[in-house]
Amino acid sequence: MDFARQQRDPTRHLIGIICVILVHVLVIYALVTGLARKAVDVIKKPLTATIIEEIKAPPPPPPPPRKIEITPKVAPPEQPYVPPPDVPVPQVAEPVIANVAPTPPPEPVAIAPPPVIAPPAPKPAIRRGITPLSRVNPEYPTEAIRKNISEGTVIARLNIDEKGNVTEVKIIEAHPPRVFDRAVTEALLQWKFQADGERYVGEIEVSFTLQ
Repeated sequence: MDFARQQRDPTRHLIGIICVILVHVLVIYALVTGLARKAVDVIKKPLTATIIEEIKAPPPPPPPPRKIEITPKVAPPEQPYVPPPDVPVPQVAEPVIANVAPTPPPEPVAIAPPPVIAPPAPKPAIRRGITPLSRVNPEYPTEAIRKNISEGTVIARLNIDEKGNVTEVKIIEAHPPRVFDRAVTEALLQWKFQADGERYVGEIEVSFTLQ
């Protein structure tokens, strides 16, 4: 049979239209008779929920009791009694008293007295013969050359401090007088002596010779 012809058959279309009309008639009947309202009432009824408790598992059985082994105590074997050996009692001899000659007392020993250390000799007020650690030689004065003075001697006293520095020069004696005083003073102020830890006075003799 041709498929196109089958599609154009009016009988097939009629059956479909009748089915659709029947469905609409049933829906209208349900609305009129109140079936739809009963369905809504059924839906609106309260729902009851039942809570089912969780079934708890039974507790595990207790562990089997432990067996405690008790070892009986064994008494140590008895040792045979051994009597102690007989120890002879030592005999104490009576002391013999002998005639002891008296010991003469020891002769006294002479103890020498400790040596007497003589105190250090006092330092002189004016020290002579002192040697400087550093020195500056005085210049021969021009005035002495002009006056044909070929030699001279000056004795001076020096005030020396704790560090050995010369702080003051005093002319005690000069030959010829006042010719070499200035040259000696300027030179001796530059001399350096051994530090003594205290101030002292020294005496120096300076000799001049024209060569």
